[in-house]
Amino acid sequence: MPDLDTSSDALSIDLYDQPGHLIRRAQQIAVSVFHEKVGHDITPVQYAVLRMLQTAPGIDQKTLAQEVGLDTSTAADIAARLEAKGWIVRHLLPRRQRQLLLTPEGQAMLERTVPGVAAMQEVLLASLNVTERQDLLRLMRKFVNLGNEQSRAPVRSCQERAIASRD
Repeated sequence: MPDLDTSSDALSIDLYDQPGHLIRRAQQIAVSVFHEKVGHDITPVQYAVLRMLQTAPGIDQKTLAQEVGLDTSTAADIAARLEAKGWIVRHLLPRRQRQLLLTPEGQAMLERTVPGVAAMQEVLLASLNVTERQDLLRLMRKFVNLGNEQSRAPVRSCQERAIASRD
C-alpha cells in the first residue's frame, strides 16, 4: 500500500466534520446552558463531584478522581474549594488520603440544582426526537467508554477496579 500524505488531506476536511472541534463546541454549549439554567454558584465539575459524593458517601479523594475522570491534583483542588464553601467535609485517613462527605449545605445545593439540571438536559436535547436523543446519548457513552484510556484521567469505576484486582 503506498504511503499517503495525510497532512494535505487533513486540511481538506471541513472544520465541522472534525470530531474534536465538534466535541469542544458541544462542551462550550453544555457549560453555557448549565450556567444559564443552574447559575454561577456551582460549576459543572463541582456538580459532578457533589453528585458522586451523594451516590458514594465517604469515598476518598483518589477514588473520587477515578470515578469522575479527574486527575488527583484537580480533584484535591475541587475538594478544597467545596470544603471552603461548606458543601463537603474532608477527614484525614491513613496514608494521607481524605474521606469526603457531603454536608447538609452541600445536599441542599444539590437539591437546588435539580430543576436547573433538568431544564439544561431539556434545552440540550430539545431539537432531537426521542430516538435521536437515545442515539446521541448511546453514541456519546460508547465514544467516551472506548476512548477512556486516551484520557489524561481515565475513569476507574469501583466495578472496574474490583475486576482488575482479580486479574
